[in-house]
Amino acid sequence: MEIILKEDYKGLGFKNDVVNVKPGYGRNFLIPQGIAIQASETNKKILAENLKQAAHKAEKIKKDALELAEKLNSVSLEIGAKVGETGKIFGSITALQISDALKNKGFNIDRKKIYFKDEIKEVGEYAAHIILHKEAQATVKFAVVAE
Repeated sequence: MEIILKEDYKGLGFKNDVVNVKPGYGRNFLIPQGIAIQASETNKKILAENLKQAAHKAEKIKKDALELAEKLNSVSLEIGAKVGETGKIFGSITALQISDALKNKGFNIDRKKIYFKDEIKEVGEYAAHIILHKEAQATVKFAVVAE
């Protein structure tokens, strides 16, 4: 039985993929749960048209993400933190703090898109990686300083 996935499903495929499954699995689980629809000729034509329109939107989103990545690569931030006598900070620097600092500079970046290689627990210079799109990433340099 051919079905069209309406969302990503682990082990089967990604959204808008046409996949073959056993008829019972498709009819009794995937379709009633809203995970998939039957791949009739009409549904395949609708899917093709939706993918064509989505390609135009995706290209614009990608272009905007690449432009934002260029701007973010030139940004440097300064994050203040309470520091002990040894130079270690109390707690650690989080993605939320980087997001807030970027917001103060005029960039509205969701904290869930910001990643660090290691946990930041000392004063120094670091880099945060921001994933804006699957093909657009930025690196923001920031310094952790004592308050």
